[in-house]
Amino acid sequence: MTRHCRVVVHGTVQGVGFRYSAREAARDAGVGGWVRNRRDGTVEAELHGPDAAVDRMLAWLAEGPATAAVSRIEVTEAPAASAPGFDLLPTA
Repeated sequence: MTRHCRVVVHGTVQGVGFRYSAREAARDAGVGGWVRNRRDGTVEAELHGPDAAVDRMLAWLAEGPATAAVSRIEVTEAPAASAPGFDLLPTA
């Protein structure tokens, strides 16, 4: 099965290399989608891929890189997306 979800990551997640680390983690997990900073200080990501791969990426997002301090993540199901790769988007 393929899963598509949107994630908002809360905590100290900007200015710590979170997006760049997330891109590498997504590539390693085999997950497509994108990641971006939001003006409210959170990081938002959209993920799509095999269930197990998305679950691995969600677990990574809940921890983040060593430089981050994730307090919580919000996960919502999202419409199907089919764009390959994992991109860094401008701040929203």
